[in-house]
Amino acid sequence: MVTIRPVTEVTESLTDAYKLLIPQLSSSSNPPTGEALQRIIESDSAQILIAEDEDGVILGTMTLIIFHIPTGIRAWIEDVVVDNSARGKGIGKKLNLAALELAKQAGAKTVDLTSRPARKEANQLYKSIGFIERETNVYRFSFE
Repeated sequence: MVTIRPVTEVTESLTDAYKLLIPQLSSSSNPPTGEALQRIIESDSAQILIAEDEDGVILGTMTLIIFHIPTGIRAWIEDVVVDNSARGKGIGKKLNLAALELAKQAGAKTVDLTSRPARKEANQLYKSIGFIERETNVYRFSFE
């Protein structure tokens, strides 16, 4: 049994989970510190969701961003990652569906996300949930 819930406090198990999960998501990013996680939790626009098993072990996480712009309320899903040992069990789907419900409750008109083409299973999941691939250019400016 897996439970999805918003994070309300930084715990040792949360920071430990990110130390395990972030390297599975990105080879170029370091896991967040407890202080960084606290800033996210305190943010008005960001919400961390976690997937926990019945023993409280964190198996996956994602961040939902909800923001107001002149054309309405929008949402963005970022940093979705499920531990390698727990993949293929529907945890990513549960995380995404929970985020979509939270975005809907907040009045978001749309929810966007990006996923690298190499993440074939993740891309299949997003399409199966109802995300539609957009014809758009994604641009990034980096300060690093």
